[in-house]
Amino acid sequence: MEVSKMLLPSPTSISIPLKPHLSQCYLYNQPSFSSRRRLTVRSKAKQSGEEVSTNGIAEKLAIAGGLIANPVIGWSLYTLKTTGCGLPPGPGGSIGALEGVSYLVVVGIVGWSLYTKSKTGSGLPNGPFGLLGAVEGVSYLSLVAILVVFGLQFYQQGSLPGPVPVPGDQCFG
Repeated sequence: MEVSKMLLPSPTSISIPLKPHLSQCYLYNQPSFSSRRRLTVRSKAKQSGEEVSTNGIAEKLAIAGGLIANPVIGWSLYTLKTTGCGLPPGPGGSIGALEGVSYLVVVGIVGWSLYTKSKTGSGLPNGPFGLLGAVEGVSYLSLVAILVVFGLQFYQQGSLPGPVPVPGDQCFG
C-alpha cells in the first residue's frame, strides 16, 4: 500500500518526512538531507449520526440529574408504599425539595425523550459511555413505578399525600 493513499483513524493531522530514493540523490547530485519532502496525512473518519451531539450541556445535565433523581424517586416510592407518606422534609426542607425536584427531572427526561422520538423516530442519543440512554431507560421505569405506587396509594388510602406538610396532616404535620 502506498503511504500517500493510506487513511488513518486519527482526528489530527501529522506530517511525515519522506526520504527520496537513492536514484534521485544520484540523479540530481544533491545530498539526501536537503531533498526531503513532507507528506501530510489527514484523517477522513466521520462520526455517525448517533455520535454527533448538538446538546452537549443539556445531555450532561440530564445525565447528572437522572443519576441523582432516579434513586431518590426509588427511595421516595418505597417510603410512600411502606409508611403512606413521602420522604421527611429534612433539615431546612432539603430532602423534601430534592424529592420534588427529582420527580420533575424524571418527567422532564421522559418528556424530552418523547419529543425527540416524535421528531426523529428514535429516542435520545446514547451520550458519553451510554449514560444518557441508561438514564432515559431508568427514567421510563421510574415513571411506571410512580404510576403503580401512586395508583396503589390512591386505591388503598383514597388520596395521595400533599407536597407541602400542613398542620394536622398525618405526614409530618
